[in-house]
Amino acid sequence: MTHRLAILDDYQDVAHGFADFAALEAEGVKVTSYREAFTSRDALVSALADTTMVIAMRERTAFPREVFEKLPALELLVTTGMANASIDLAAATDHGVTVCGTPGSPTAAPELTWALLLAIARHLPAEENSLRAGTWQSTVGLELAGKTIGIVGLGKIGRRIAAYGQAFGMNVVAWSQNLTAQAAADAGARLVSKEELFRVADVATLHLRLSPRTENTVGEAELRLLGPEGILVNTARGPLVDQEALIRALNEGWIRGAALDVFDQEPLQAGHPLLAAPNTVLSPHLGYVTQESYRQFYGGALEDVTAWLAGSPIRTITA
Repeated sequence: MTHRLAILDDYQDVAHGFADFAALEAEGVKVTSYREAFTSRDALVSALADTTMVIAMRERTAFPREVFEKLPALELLVTTGMANASIDLAAATDHGVTVCGTPGSPTAAPELTWALLLAIARHLPAEENSLRAGTWQSTVGLELAGKTIGIVGLGKIGRRIAAYGQAFGMNVVAWSQNLTAQAAADAGARLVSKEELFRVADVATLHLRLSPRTENTVGEAELRLLGPEGILVNTARGPLVDQEALIRALNEGWIRGAALDVFDQEPLQAGHPLLAAPNTVLSPHLGYVTQESYRQFYGGALEDVTAWLAGSPIRTITA
């Protein structure tokens, strides 16, 4: 049987540079890399009609039940990382599709979070653009030392952010639905209520997994509590924030600004209101886009494919 492998959303066309997919081709596997995001499910299904194996980069392309139903040839779906909320795992099982994951970098996303925070606190994008246009010093920045950072979600990433905050001399508070005072203290943070976090924080940063329970965790009430001196940072998932409320908050000055790496729909389309909103630093979901992370993602994906072809799947993920 001739297997066909599709590598989805390889935006930078780098997958082959981080793993030896040519070795699969030498064994007769037809490998196709797609750089552009699919604009519809019909386009996705059409492209993958005869594909037996797929590598999905994070949650860039969704695999709901309707997609599995239309891809009878699909047998293996590899996601980078060990969790992917855009894959219907129950549907995969029902359709006989094995789902596998990969290792990932624990540091890429926290480091980008801090880069975005520093960038917005010191107006770096605006100052660079101003400098290139011939202007010298046009803004006044904000120091982080002595400020309060509120961490929403104190998991692996949130705990690193707490450590960064301490290193910068910040006061650290945290909240999530199941967080305990001891777990917060162990990470160097003080447990507070959600309301108190947004009331006392100079910076609120989000590090929750997206689920029906966490969607719209931040809405108008939280943004108004954050106030005109507060900064919102989101490098987790776009729908954690009520986007319409955030756009109003930025345009009407409820908050000082927002640093965002994630959006409700990605890639972000031209003309999107956030692109014109004031006091923002925006990046195109770069949290995991590092050389080190890609080596683990694509290298692990190749291991998954090779193991599955040998009849011994590894790192399987089930509902």
